[in-house]
Amino acid sequence: MGEVKLFRTWSSPYALRIVWALKLKGIEYETIYEDLSHKSSLLLEYNPVHKKVPVLLHNGTPICESLVILEYIDEKWNTTARFLPEDPLARATARFWAKFNDEQVAPSIFRAYVSQGVKQKKAVGPALENLDIVEKQLIGKRFFNGESFVFLDLVFGWIAKYLGIFEETGGIKILEEERFPLIIAWKDKFCDILVIKENWPDQKELVTKFKLMREYFISVAASCN
Repeated sequence: MGEVKLFRTWSSPYALRIVWALKLKGIEYETIYEDLSHKSSLLLEYNPVHKKVPVLLHNGTPICESLVILEYIDEKWNTTARFLPEDPLARATARFWAKFNDEQVAPSIFRAYVSQGVKQKKAVGPALENLDIVEKQLIGKRFFNGESFVFLDLVFGWIAKYLGIFEETGGIKILEEERFPLIIAWKDKFCDILVIKENWPDQKELVTKFKLMREYFISVAASCN
């Protein structure tokens, strides 16, 4: 197996994907927590391009970006249940939806979260439209691949906890049951998985963290106007 280290912050949903993946694969690893306001020299050395977490260090070699790390873990430790399907088309499709989450769904929701007033109301629209697309991917399914928990569940897993945090601290309601019954049903099943349940960050600490983050982004936006 070799030495495995994970550079992360306690609150990052992107790093949390890697925690879940490592736990599901039964891989022992060392966690190195980073303070992103004072990034360590090791983090800057191992991820000189983006300078952010997560970074997986395997036998001294860094792997960066959470989606890339997930695929690396799945391919490197391939004797246990696989996250990605074997079929090339199914794998390509999974990668497409993973990029859709990271490039469109999550950013659109975050934009609504760190806005207020008229700007927030305007930003909520695209976020809901993106979630409409996600909702359709769950038609007739328990998880994103059908009956089994896989790669895309790890990718979209942040929705199960962080979307509620955004709603609580951002004064917005996004995940309405009438509009998103399949996402809500998936969320409940996802949160019942033991590895997921045991590795969420503390709820109260997350609320405090993201409340302060939202206040910071709003103050920066106000100072730029």
